Amino acid sequence: MSSIKLPRSSEQHVDRPTSSEKSTQPGQAADPADPTTPRRAQTSTTSVHAGESRQKPADSITDPIFCASTYTFSDTQAVIDYIEQDQAREEYGRYGNPGERVAERKLAALEGGETSVLFSSGMAAIVGLLMAKLNSGDEIIFFDECYHRSREFCKKHLSRFGVTTRQVPACDYDAMAAAITPQTKMLVSESPTNPHLSIVDLDRFAEIGHKHHVDTLIDATLATPYNLRPIEAGIDYVLHSATKYLGGHNDLLAGVVVGSNEKLDGLRDLRGITGAVNSPHNCYLLLRGLKTFELRIQRHNENGQRVAEFLEAHPRIEKVLYPGLPSHKYHELAKKTMRGFGGLVTFFVKDADWRKTGDIVDAVQIPKIAPSLGGVESLIEQPLVMSYYECTPEERKAFGISDNMIRLACGIENPDDLVTDLAQALDTTA
Repeated sequence: MSSIKLPRSSEQHVDRPTSSEKSTQPGQAADPADPTTPRRAQTSTTSVHAGESRQKPADSITDPIFCASTYTFSDTQAVIDYIEQDQAREEYGRYGNPGERVAERKLAALEGGETSVLFSSGMAAIVGLLMAKLNSGDEIIFFDECYHRSREFCKKHLSRFGVTTRQVPACDYDAMAAAITPQTKMLVSESPTNPHLSIVDLDRFAEIGHKHHVDTLIDATLATPYNLRPIEAGIDYVLHSATKYLGGHNDLLAGVVVGSNEKLDGLRDLRGITGAVNSPHNCYLLLRGLKTFELRIQRHNENGQRVAEFLEAHPRIEKVLYPGLPSHKYHELAKKTMRGFGGLVTFFVKDADWRKTGDIVDAVQIPKIAPSLGGVESLIEQPLVMSYYECTPEERKAFGISDNMIRLACGIENPDDLVTDLAQALDTTA
């Protein structure tokens, strides 16, 4: 019987999977023909144990919270040893804390990357990466369904430093390849996109980058490492708003970039300069949330599928966007590349203006009206009101935001209760 290969402990720095450890799914044996070959731990085991020391300070089963802004040295020689030997210890809170290191190792292990860098939010993570990798005169190309705040940062702020941002239609790989110039340094997309839930062909996306020697970035926040593994497809950087499914409880802000040691070299130093770090307590909350990661994502997947199927069959619904439905434009690609389809469901109310659409949002009793997603509580919003209220009708049309669109982020409640609640909301507002 083969043994289980757990990720290295915190005493051994970050996980660095070898080529023989790579698999299409976590837990696949490195050599199925050899039962003595250690196999990689399954996602739930990795979520609980990866990156942690077996014995922790004071013999605690959980990693303690180190509420320290600075860290002391025993003598002058200890300072010199720390500098010259690049020792894995803390110096000052802006450069990291012990809980952050554990979280980074765990997140890298879940994503199948060599290392990760944790930030104070998802936006801080993408801003940090772009600032670390782009210089004046460089160009970046987005699929046009990427998070509008990410594109806004590039168009309004990076442009002031001489970086050009180009946008091409989502999943139009020919258009993306045609837009590349000698100045292009990065290709960016989400998968799935939000709120349209388009699915990127990661193999094609990575191939374009490799062919043109351009780095690739996938924001996989909606997919999570459980449902999608971009690094295994050859993507250079994977971004997550850990505020969402990774934290899982709507009680923290965090972001992470996962990749190779070589690609992320220097990013942690820049984070230390900018100060976009998480507090010790936030790192603890993230680690606590990750312990139940697989269990939560399985319920999110179940609820998303169940709700999407109910809505698609309802006479008041014009259209449902969910990769798990055969009617979805990228359903076959999603089935091929994803383990599950997540908890986000976007739907359109038939023959409804923005006010009638808002009535349905107001009538539900379980989901709360709020932005964000990925927590245990279901959240619902009307994108026109919540995120695009100040945009002109022309701008909303360009973003693909219609008056009758509703975005539902399914939590982990009982799926029967969610369906019953939606049914009453649709019936009472008819």
